[in-house]
Amino acid sequence: MVGACAPAAPRVQPSRIISLNPCTDALLVELADRDQIGALSSYSRDPAQSSMDVAQALRFPFTRGTMEEVISAQPSLVVSGSFTPAATRAAYARMGLRLEEFSMAPTVEESEAQIRRMAALLGHPDRGEAMIARIDRAMRDATLPPGAKPLPALIWHGGGLVVGGETLVSDLLRRTGFTPFAAIRGMGQSQFLPLERMVVDPPRVLLVIGHGDADGGREGRRVLGHPVLTQLRAMQRFDFDAGLEYCGGPTIIRAAQRLAQIRREAH
Repeated sequence: MVGACAPAAPRVQPSRIISLNPCTDALLVELADRDQIGALSSYSRDPAQSSMDVAQALRFPFTRGTMEEVISAQPSLVVSGSFTPAATRAAYARMGLRLEEFSMAPTVEESEAQIRRMAALLGHPDRGEAMIARIDRAMRDATLPPGAKPLPALIWHGGGLVVGGETLVSDLLRRTGFTPFAAIRGMGQSQFLPLERMVVDPPRVLLVIGHGDADGGREGRRVLGHPVLTQLRAMQRFDFDAGLEYCGGPTIIRAAQRLAQIRREAH
């Protein structure tokens, strides 16, 4: 006779996991066993799109993420962002493939919830808690000292696009001693801020993402190299790695450290 309190059968950990998104790539590499990973997305092999160390990404097989390629690999789990086309989701379902989508978390807390979810899917909840502990420690270390005044900061792409207020990187700005300039001025995600407007109303700190070719093309090179930027004495300019902008998980640690460094150097 089986007792009512008999232990549940252990859940089988997924293997041959395919990631289709640079953010889920970084989570997968940190939280999964090596032999659980079937492939990472090709984005993580591109320094302009990767949120993890490219050399580390190159140690794993990769996929370009076509529906045919994924289905033929017959993974036990597919993890991706939240923009999977409906037709692709339906095709995965017909073939019996499990798809788990992770949206872009707008806060540290929501990113930590995603870490727990991913770690549970992989069968390694302890690794998720360990990552969250590292993030919490990094956030404490990057907190603005008592009495210091936050500085208005604008994250700005070379072509003139700005980062809106309801984003993870804006949440990190607030936590590390800055006030998101775009939110103060009522600008949303990916709105265009022309150079002329910045000259008239400059932020205290300008965090530049992109260096022209990969971010704004000819116009990006023209704007970033414009001499008027160097003449704005009340504004300090810093480079901010594109790989720190969108993803949560382990990326938060590096982003918080970089923002804390910038805050110390700003005066």
